Amino acid sequence: MYKKSNITFKGINKLAIPAIISGIAEPLLSITDTAIVGNIQINPTEALAAVGIAGSFISALVWILAQTRSAISATISKYLGAKKLDEIATLPAQIIAINLLLSIIIYVTTVFFANEIFKLYNADGLILNYAVDYFKIRAIGFPLTLFVFSSFGVFRGLQNTFWPMVISIVGAVLNIGLDFALVYGIEGFINPMNVKGAAWASVISQAVMAILALVLIVKKTPFSLKLTFPFNKEIKNLLAISFNLIIRAVALNVALYLANSYATKYGDNYIAAQTIAFQIWLFFAFFIDGYASVGNIVSGKLLGEKNYKKMWRLSIKLSRYSIIISLILVVICALFYYPIGALFSKEILVLDSFYSIFWIVLIMQPINAVAFVFDGIFKGLAEAVILRNLLLIATFFGFLPVLLIGDYFNLKLYAIWIAFTVWMVLRAGILIVKFRQKYLHKNA
Repeated sequence: MYKKSNITFKGINKLAIPAIISGIAEPLLSITDTAIVGNIQINPTEALAAVGIAGSFISALVWILAQTRSAISATISKYLGAKKLDEIATLPAQIIAINLLLSIIIYVTTVFFANEIFKLYNADGLILNYAVDYFKIRAIGFPLTLFVFSSFGVFRGLQNTFWPMVISIVGAVLNIGLDFALVYGIEGFINPMNVKGAAWASVISQAVMAILALVLIVKKTPFSLKLTFPFNKEIKNLLAISFNLIIRAVALNVALYLANSYATKYGDNYIAAQTIAFQIWLFFAFFIDGYASVGNIVSGKLLGEKNYKKMWRLSIKLSRYSIIISLILVVICALFYYPIGALFSKEILVLDSFYSIFWIVLIMQPINAVAFVFDGIFKGLAEAVILRNLLLIATFFGFLPVLLIGDYFNLKLYAIWIAFTVWMVLRAGILIVKFRQKYLHKNA
C-alpha cells in the first residue's frame, strides 16, 4: 500500500512542498491578522501590540498542547515502516480524545484569568483591553485547533502531506476573506469589529478546518475515530514522548514570553515592532518546516526499516535544501526590506524600531534552517528526551543570559534578537553533534 522511502530530490519535495504550503498557512493567518489590525483607523499601534501579545500566548498554548502531533506522527510512521499498522488501529482516536479533553481544560482555566495573564506581559490600558477581548474569542478555537493538529500528525505518519495541505489552504483563504470582512466591515451588511473581528475570523476558519479534517481522517486513512477501550499498548509510550515534548515546548515558550514581555516594557512602538518581526520569523520557520516535516515523517519510517544509511543521506539532503530555501527567502526580504514593514504599519516609530532589527531576523535564517531540520528528524525518531534537554539548555543557558545582559546595557530589541540568534545557534549545533554521535557509526 505504501512505497519505500524515497530520498531523492523528487521524493523529498513530493512530501516537502505540500508540507510547506500546509505549514505557512498558520503563520499567514497570523501575518494577515497583524497586517489588517495594524492598519485599522482607530488606535492601530495599540491594536497591533495587543494582537501580538495575545497571539503569542495563544501560540504558546497551542505549541505546548500540539506536541502530541509529532508523537503521533513518529509512532505511526515507525509502525508503517515495520508493516504493523493494525497493531495501533485504536491509537489515533484515543490520543485525539485525550487532546480534546486537555484543550477544554486549558480553555476553562485560562479564559477566566485572561486579564491577569496579560498583565504578566506588562500590558495595561487599551492594549490590555484589546488583548483580553481578542484572546477570549480566539480561545474558543483551542479544541478545534488541537483536533486539526492531531489529524495532521496521523496523515504525516502515513507519509501523506497532501490532505493537510488542502485543509490548510481552505482555512487560510477563508480566514483572510473573513479578516477583511469582519475587521473593516462591509458597508450596509457588517459593522467593523476591529480586533474582535480578527479573532472571530480565526475561530470560524478553525471550525471549517476541523470539519474537513474529520471527514478526511474517516475517508482517507485506515483508522477509525470511534473511541474504544482498553487503551492501545502504545498510548503510554506516546504520552511519555508527548510529555517530554511538552516540557520542551514550555521552555521554548519561556523564551517567547520573555521576548514579548521585555518588548512591551520598552514601549508600545517596541512591542508593535516586535510583533511584526516575530510574525515574519514565524513565517520563515513554518516555511522551512516543510523540510523539517519530511525529516519527521521519513526518519520514523526509516527507523522502523532499520535503514540508517538512508537516514544519514536524508539529514544531509534536507539540510542543503532548507538552507537554499532560507537564503532565497532572505534575498527576497532584503530586496523588499522597507516595503515589507509598510505592509504592517504606517506608524513611523513602529517602523523605525522594526527596521533597526529586521536584518538580524534575516541573517539568522540559515542557522534556523539547520536547527528545524534536525529538530524534525529527532521528533521522527521519538528522541523526545534529547529535544527536551536541548531546549532547557538553549533557553536558560543561552537565551536568558544574553537577554538579561542586553537589557542591562539598554539594547532593547537588539537584546531580544541577539538572544534569539544565540538560542538558535545552540539548538542547531547541539542537534548536529548528537545526530553524528548516534548515527555516524551506523552509517559506516
